[in-house]
Amino acid sequence: MLKNYIKTAIRGLRKNIGFTAINILGLSVGLATCLLIVFYVIDELSYDRFNKKADRIVRVNFEIKFGGNNSIYAQTMAPLAQVLKSEFPDVENTVRFQARGGVRVKKDNQNIQENMMIYSDPGLFDIFTLPMINGNPTTALVEPNSAVITESVAKKYFNSTDVVGKTLLFNDKDNYKITGVIKDIPKQSHFNYDFFLSMSSFPESRETTWLSNNFNTYVLLKPGADYKRLNAQLPAFLRRHVNIELQSMVHLTIDEFEKAGNYFKMSLIPLKDIHLHSNRIGELGRNGSIQYVYILSAIALFILLIACVNFMNLSTARSSNRAREVGVRKVLGSGRGSLVTQFLTESILVTFVSTLIAVALAWVMLPFFNQMANKELAITSQSMFWLLPVIVAISLTIGALAGFYPAFFLSAFQPVDVLKGKLSAGFKGGRLRSFLVVFQFSISIILIIGTLVIYNQLNYIQHKNLGYDRNQVVIVKNIGAMGNQAKIFKQEIKQLSGVVNATMTGYLPTADDRNTSALFQDPTLDQKRAILPQIWSVDEDYINTLGIKLINGRNFSADMLTDSSSMIINETAARLLGLTSPLNKPIYRPMDSSGKNIKKFNIIGVIKDFHFSSLRDNISPVTLFLEEDRGALSIRVQTQNLPTLLAQIKTKWESLVPNQHFAYSFMDQDFEATYRSEERVGKIFVVFTSLAIAIACLGLFGLAAYAAEQRTKEIGIRKVLGADVTVIVTMLTKDFIKLVFIAILISSPLAWYFMHKWLQGFAYRVNFQWWIVLLAGTGAIVIAFLTISFQSIKSALANPVKSLKSE
Repeated sequence: MLKNYIKTAIRGLRKNIGFTAINILGLSVGLATCLLIVFYVIDELSYDRFNKKADRIVRVNFEIKFGGNNSIYAQTMAPLAQVLKSEFPDVENTVRFQARGGVRVKKDNQNIQENMMIYSDPGLFDIFTLPMINGNPTTALVEPNSAVITESVAKKYFNSTDVVGKTLLFNDKDNYKITGVIKDIPKQSHFNYDFFLSMSSFPESRETTWLSNNFNTYVLLKPGADYKRLNAQLPAFLRRHVNIELQSMVHLTIDEFEKAGNYFKMSLIPLKDIHLHSNRIGELGRNGSIQYVYILSAIALFILLIACVNFMNLSTARSSNRAREVGVRKVLGSGRGSLVTQFLTESILVTFVSTLIAVALAWVMLPFFNQMANKELAITSQSMFWLLPVIVAISLTIGALAGFYPAFFLSAFQPVDVLKGKLSAGFKGGRLRSFLVVFQFSISIILIIGTLVIYNQLNYIQHKNLGYDRNQVVIVKNIGAMGNQAKIFKQEIKQLSGVVNATMTGYLPTADDRNTSALFQDPTLDQKRAILPQIWSVDEDYINTLGIKLINGRNFSADMLTDSSSMIINETAARLLGLTSPLNKPIYRPMDSSGKNIKKFNIIGVIKDFHFSSLRDNISPVTLFLEEDRGALSIRVQTQNLPTLLAQIKTKWESLVPNQHFAYSFMDQDFEATYRSEERVGKIFVVFTSLAIAIACLGLFGLAAYAAEQRTKEIGIRKVLGADVTVIVTMLTKDFIKLVFIAILISSPLAWYFMHKWLQGFAYRVNFQWWIVLLAGTGAIVIAFLTISFQSIKSALANPVKSLKSE
């Protein structure tokens, strides 16, 4: 019986090869798109789950509000890890990380810059699943100047993984003994370092202050322990430990500190939530966003629904061609159940073929999707283990769901009415199909509006005045490798033709170097007259090189010795300090955590606010101090021959430090990297929106064909009575255009709501413009009209004799 159903289904599908091809195309594209997004979402949700103890690992977060400025950190105090372990029975182990930037590693006569280096406590390998190829994980990071490296690094420097006991020279001065080699960390990890150095090698790790936060702290809970229980105990724990130090530094109790509107907060976040739910200062890597996972999941679901709706529409569009078949089958004794089974078999068969093609399409498109999404997704034997059952489940589920309505609709025809040619009398599905058209185009319009809003915001970001000029600035990295020759290098670079100016510091608007510290307006350290700004060490060329506007006072000068006790602040810092005339006002800066070593600075200038973090964040206070920092050399250039100038800069570098690696970037590219995730989502939106519209148009084409079929004789009669093509086309298209208008009315407020929420994530954003809805609606109408017109004009040009000859 099943074999007969399948043979009959194949015969019917081949007979209507055009509709079958359109059905398979729509479903294949929809399923392929859905599969690509499923791969992406699974990858995003799988971060850190390779850790066997992932369910028991949490990270400690820290938040501080002081002087009107709120800062949230993924970092905590140096002594926290050990104190947590000793005071809370639920804590089994802890580990701290401290990322200090890159190191220069000696290989033969060449120094190679390695940026993926971090200090770590010995508990690293007990908490995280980082399989060790060679070495003892228990003792590997106990001794000072010991290092654990990844398998790739071992092969890079020694062409072997059997390197325990060998040494690496860092920064031309520090010898580190290799005590372990681990397998490369999986890509699905929120941190991915190549060098783990013993925390005992880092002097600051032994600090006891509770008013400084520079360490990423992770906690392994004991089996059965609830992190929420520990989380609830942290406020009292933090108050107790901070209170004594706070009184020593600012002469206030924690109660008085909080009464003034300030606070310290500490909280826990599960390891598996970090990648998609955390975007704090001091993260160990660039995290994703659960918002984008939701958005892409919704797009996948919508496209799949549109594809299924198309299947239903195209199946019903064929109904008049199969009506007599149904009538004859019923007269010959076929029951409704057997007819439903026959049509469902056709539906499942089409879906199965579409699913196989979809898998092939997804496999072919995967490299392009990876490039667009910045992923390394692959269809492997492991993924096939779950993909094959999914293919079968999709075929059965979608085939049954999409074919359910056509099957019951077609099998419900009354044989007497059908054989008399009264098909319309048995048709009851007009409202459903109208709803499906509105549904399809509502989704399409929401996607169009979403795409326009995202690109409008990205365009705003690209062209917004950031308060500094990021164009034509070359950033030479690793200036610290030059030692005392760094200043000589800067002066020689400034003499080159095509160089406008140069500044030496790692504190750049597009860099990761950040430092915060409390500043006070009086030597008693009164918190009511204090702020918690960024503290940046710069030179006298910083403001001019970056094109930052000085709106009051003067710049630093190398000729004025008193400028070592001077500072420049931005507008936000002046506002938070409550200073309307800030010039020459004294500011006091504690130079250590005791509050006893206090240095006085005078404000000599005020600069215009500039953006130094994502436009998602408000501009916070920034203070500049004339202090040497060898983080990088930023060079403003103005030349028609940039490659030649870069070669000259490299030559100068090699003449001073011939064995050091020369690396550079461009400030505008560094800036764009901050918003690369938004750009990727924008591109994905455009591609998938286009696919959704194309699939929706297939459904609309099917309905237009259905409408034309149902009104063939009416069209013939109208033409005989003198109706021209315009009248016929208008008659066939107006009802569909009305439905698209309804879709615009429904989708516009929904799109406004969702995109307004997305824009709220940016402190600096565009407004939701009315023209976006107008453009999206007009585009939908034009696309719908062109789709319907093709079938309508075809019907209007048909010979009326052929449609009326049976009468």
